[in-house]
Amino acid sequence: MGSPDRIRNVAKRVARWKRNGNQVVVVVSAMSGETNRLIALAKDVSPQPDERELDVMISTGEQVTIALLAMALKDIGVSAKSYTGSQVKVLTDSTFTKARILDIDGQNIQRDLDDDTVVIVAGFQGVDASGNITTLGRGGSDTSGVALAAALKADECQIYTDVDGVYTTDPRIVPEARKLDRITFEEMLEMASLGSKVLQIRSVEFAGKYKVKLRVLSSFEEEGQETMGTLITLEEDTTMEQPIISGIAFNRDEAKLTVLGVPDHPGIAYQILGPVADANIDIDMIIQNVGHDGTTDFSFTVNRNDFVRTKALLEDQIKPHVGARAVSGDNKICKVSAVGVGMRSHPGVASKMFRILAEEGINIQMISTSEIKISVVVDEKYLELAVRVLHRAFELDQAT
Repeated sequence: MGSPDRIRNVAKRVARWKRNGNQVVVVVSAMSGETNRLIALAKDVSPQPDERELDVMISTGEQVTIALLAMALKDIGVSAKSYTGSQVKVLTDSTFTKARILDIDGQNIQRDLDDDTVVIVAGFQGVDASGNITTLGRGGSDTSGVALAAALKADECQIYTDVDGVYTTDPRIVPEARKLDRITFEEMLEMASLGSKVLQIRSVEFAGKYKVKLRVLSSFEEEGQETMGTLITLEEDTTMEQPIISGIAFNRDEAKLTVLGVPDHPGIAYQILGPVADANIDIDMIIQNVGHDGTTDFSFTVNRNDFVRTKALLEDQIKPHVGARAVSGDNKICKVSAVGVGMRSHPGVASKMFRILAEEGINIQMISTSEIKISVVVDEKYLELAVRVLHRAFELDQAT
């Protein structure tokens, strides 16, 4: 939706789906750069804009694009009608700028669909019980689309983005990365939480909860050259050649903090992490070392944007409160992860991953595992090397 030409191209694509006998609901985001422009404008007026008023303002970007797309469709002979989030009654909570969807009233949409009309809904926005306009946070149009698909019991929710599917890793780092034909919700959730920007993580959570089939497609493919993208589904691939690992994910936005020489007794983890959580700082990986001489070291990771604030909190409040010896930090780390449901039935994935990294001289600082994921923290300078060697070692560059 970046320009009038792109909007006309979207209209042509929607028209093809409609003429093939489908009922179509389109959820759109603002034009490229528009939300950033509106936020910058608000901050020019007020360094800390009131969040209610900010939502009123930034929701207007989508109001423009729904009307433009409806005009483009009508111009090529397709009946279309646009709705804002409040007109559809996308009911949310009252957490401005990052609201969560509570319910959707699909009656107006269903009536229009039955009347052979394409319905266009503004993504990223809704309305709370008091009638206040709310927005869902960055990437919220993905969540809007999935929520509407769930409410309408759609056959499939197709999300058009700037890539043509989900890849085994970032092709900018590994040119041999392959597009996956399908991936499970579990795997996609892990990939999204580990830094893959293909889909907003909340949209994947929503799709998994309500069993909405998702398909990621490219909005830039020309007519007649469209691919099938990547299908995200509940069902695992049951073919004999199912890969153990589906992808190598990574996240540069990591920082590590260590509280040194804390008393080794029950409750110390809460004394350290409780105030961090109260400051609304998300914590990821956690390690507590073996106690020695009555003390232990306690390490955890946070988003790099929270590093300075968290370190100050530890030094000013937590260190004197718990009697720690010192606080250290490192904001030049990254997280690299191997993800795949095949791990459940294939032992030895972790040892292979650790061996490959050791052979390249890459030191592992922290380790975290789940049923379908193994993550390691390494020095940021080794990120691209680690991703490349792991991608090759798990044969993700080879077609199955």
